[in-house]
Amino acid sequence: MSNAFLYRMPAGIPGDVTRASQSTIEPVVLDPNTPFTAFGVFGKIVSNKFVPFGAGDADGGQYGLYVRPYPITGGSGSDPLGTATPPTKGIADCLRRGYMTVKVNAGTASKDSQVYVRVAAAAAGKPIGGIEAVADSTNTIAITGATFMGAADASGNVEIAYNI
Repeated sequence: MSNAFLYRMPAGIPGDVTRASQSTIEPVVLDPNTPFTAFGVFGKIVSNKFVPFGAGDADGGQYGLYVRPYPITGGSGSDPLGTATPPTKGIADCLRRGYMTVKVNAGTASKDSQVYVRVAAAAAGKPIGGIEAVADSTNTIAITGATFMGAADASGNVEIAYNI
């Protein structure tokens, strides 16, 4: 087994807080009727519960980013690649300010470029609530205070800064 990184070290796992000392994280209650499908996506508060940011939402409605807990298991054991399904109920962590690894679904992220969230016209690889690096007409919205910290790795994972 090879442990050498020939070109670039991976950027991280979606939902991982990358600079804990500069982050503000708070507990939130999940709504089992509106589950998250991934970590590292924006959520909002509806009826005192944290739910995914989605279709028709506007900038300013986001409450924070869904933090991937540690440790977590993905059905058959440990989850080193970040493929575990997020919990659908209970208490979770929300990044209100700080840095996190996210999955970019479209566009090319670069240092200090704008973060967009898809709010309409879901397509293959571009889910509602997914993070993108390019505007797509009225299908995406720019998130104020969110910027990419560099280029994405080969898996599309990249660090963003939010409310810094």
